[in-house]
Amino acid sequence: MWYAIMALDVSDSGSKRQAVRPAHLARLQALHEAGRLLLAGPFPAIDAEDPGPAGFDGSLMVAEFADLEAARSWADADPYVEAGVYQEVQVRPFRRVLP
Repeated sequence: MWYAIMALDVSDSGSKRQAVRPAHLARLQALHEAGRLLLAGPFPAIDAEDPGPAGFDGSLMVAEFADLEAARSWADADPYVEAGVYQEVQVRPFRRVLP
């Protein structure tokens, strides 16, 4: 089943994000290569594709896991969680309708 992982950053998370971004992306790449990643990306802190110095203030990932517990365990082990980038992480079942 698909699960949406929605995370909100702590204030001024930019330097923490940059420090662990390669490890965060590597985990997402592994899901992608396994055919289990529907989408992933950050929330710009302002209404712009490239927020510049404003940076990003959260993330959304939609991926396939065996169950909610597996999705939560994966989310809890994210390098952004371990580095203190995220202040809050929600994991919810997601039903894909389109496309």
